Amino acid sequence: MDAETRCVHYHSALDILAIRMRCCGVYYACKDCHEVLADHAIQVWLRSEWNVRAVLCGACGHELTIREYVDSGSQCPQCAAGFNPGCRNHYHFYFATEDAS
Repeated sequence: MDAETRCVHYHSALDILAIRMRCCGVYYACKDCHEVLADHAIQVWLRSEWNVRAVLCGACGHELTIREYVDSGSQCPQCAAGFNPGCRNHYHFYFATEDAS
């Protein structure tokens, strides 16, 4: 990752966030980085866990809860830096839309 959390897979000016993985508690820039660097599969955050601070703004270092991130309108609530709006297409890799029974 660079200083603003961009990686080799996603590196546009708006790719400035990292996600703390539920499975290991480590921040990664994307699922592909996790797959390359970790020795285990990703576990998605359950909807009941969306109050956990698990998203890091690469511009200011603010940690957002998952709920804050999903509701952010692709902008950091702390510094107003823009996040890549296309990331919403990947939420299912990180965040469950409902809890498993």
